[in-house]
Amino acid sequence: MRVIRSLLLGLLAGTAVGLFFGWAQFPAGGRSSALSDLAQTYRDEYIVMIAAGYAFDADIAGAAQRLSRFDAALGGPELRRTIDRIITASARDLDDIYLLVALARDLGQLSPTMRPFLSPSGGGA
Repeated sequence: MRVIRSLLLGLLAGTAVGLFFGWAQFPAGGRSSALSDLAQTYRDEYIVMIAAGYAFDADIAGAAQRLSRFDAALGGPELRRTIDRIITASARDLDDIYLLVALARDLGQLSPTMRPFLSPSGGGA
């Protein structure tokens, strides 16, 4: 019985000391990173998600705002270069490319590389 009591007391004391040091003495500082600090793979994924959201809600102003939060340059020629790179590198599947091309078209950033991915009706997939 004495061993169990000692173990419980040690467990409680260790928990209390750990909580004190973890929360009061050495709390983890908040870390804020910009979306533009993401690795290229995740940057591409984020842009595809914006394009998919645009395909769902057709809110071009919202898509432009989300792109500007990501990286101010993505509202202009950088978006075109990014989508061209994704297409030429075959970095995404065809459905994602159609979404990206539709977004670029509606933002006025269509390039010759993207034109083959427009449907005959002028829209994406």
